[in-house]
Amino acid sequence: MTDTKTSVGHAGIVTRFELLDDAQRKRCADVIAQIKTDQLEVIRLVFADQHGVLRGKTLVADAAIQAFDSGCTLTSTLLAKDTSHRTVYDVWSSGGGFGMPEMEGASDVVMIPDPATFRVLPWAHKTGWILCDLVFPDGGPVPFSTRTLAQNAVGELHSRGFDYLTGLEVECHIFKLEDPKLKPHQSGQPGEAPDVSLLAHGFQYLTESRMDELDPVLEIIRSNILQLGLPLRSIEVEFGPSQCEFTLHPAKGIGTADDMVLFRSAVKQICQRHGYHATFMCRPALPNVFSSGWHLHQCLLDSKTGDNHFMPEDKDELLSTVGRQYVAGLIEHADAACVFTTPTINGYKRYRPFTLAPDRALWGRDNRGAMLRVIGGPGNTGTRIENRVGEPTANPYLYLASQIHAGLDGIDRALTPATPADSPYTTDAPKLPGSLLDAVDALKTSEMYRRAMGDTFVDYITHIKRAEISRFMSEVTDWEQREYFSLF
Repeated sequence: MTDTKTSVGHAGIVTRFELLDDAQRKRCADVIAQIKTDQLEVIRLVFADQHGVLRGKTLVADAAIQAFDSGCTLTSTLLAKDTSHRTVYDVWSSGGGFGMPEMEGASDVVMIPDPATFRVLPWAHKTGWILCDLVFPDGGPVPFSTRTLAQNAVGELHSRGFDYLTGLEVECHIFKLEDPKLKPHQSGQPGEAPDVSLLAHGFQYLTESRMDELDPVLEIIRSNILQLGLPLRSIEVEFGPSQCEFTLHPAKGIGTADDMVLFRSAVKQICQRHGYHATFMCRPALPNVFSSGWHLHQCLLDSKTGDNHFMPEDKDELLSTVGRQYVAGLIEHADAACVFTTPTINGYKRYRPFTLAPDRALWGRDNRGAMLRVIGGPGNTGTRIENRVGEPTANPYLYLASQIHAGLDGIDRALTPATPADSPYTTDAPKLPGSLLDAVDALKTSEMYRRAMGDTFVDYITHIKRAEISRFMSEVTDWEQREYFSLF
């Protein structure tokens, strides 16, 4: 029995509302035993917020063990913040600005640990880590919980007899940290960006010499990531200065999203502890630096046999009928999906022709200029599509959910995609949104995403993104100063 006076959450909430099944409860017992055997001192309980940023609380071991029964409370205002960590909802008004009494007055939500995600952090002393799902104190679901939204999307696929298999390749920059800009006047929301220097000049794509230049820091990252148990597959030196690419082995369901939030956070923490600065920002404002992308490989498997539903039987087809319908759905909903695949203002500066990044919604056979690159074909059980539209900052749960819902809509409506493009940058196909504002407008009016993800969530995420855009529009940029200050 949990002592309600010392509980970090709501005593007995997990049992009272049957928030875990028998297998999960058994796994909780195993995790508790491991915490005691390894003599862990603290456990980080975290959840992925609306931006995919990990937030949560660090509990001493005894309190963390209680949390498997009571959960762990934190303020609901964490769900009301934009990327500057400003609260953009009037939480003191009726309904907290959400039209929901549960969100009034900076009230609590409760983190429920998922025991399957437990890890021991190799870089932090006697520290455990666990992902959580969010519920309200009455056990009800939080409609803004992005991990839950992804789980629901995967469940919808499974109800149709499909398993979702995804693999990721993600690019980032790793710099030497020169000045973290920690003087008091450099603080703010957000604070000043740090000063950094390159680890390598770049422009020698996949050369061994560049790889060896970066190896001292990559060795540290690799060692920690493998100790963490993440399914690291490859490490590559990208074209740009100080730019790297990591790939992870494929995973089913939301496994890739769980891996991505931990991987992204781990790389930043590991680098910071060793005097480096890792950034997953799409296009840093540094001379000669290149844009980074996040390419999501995906296919549908038969949930009973494991057969690949994208592999075509017709030798003249790139994909099966189901695969083509799925592609057609992704293309039809590409504009609205960009809020989830490319959620920052900065990310739209990557959509440039002839840059190995897409600039329009189309597909092609093994073509790295297409938004959707088809890999495989008849007889190839690894047949899949690679969506090249995403940026590394994307919330992984929303990225996956957006793909599933768009693809399912294509299957349900038996949509047919246009002819695959051989010249993706000159083909007459719809351009991708030119800005985050364009993408938000598309999502705001998307009947499909409103039906699939709910009006409450669509209105929520577009409100937050409009607040971010409004702050950007009110700033005077360096470009404006150069353009107008002397001219007029």
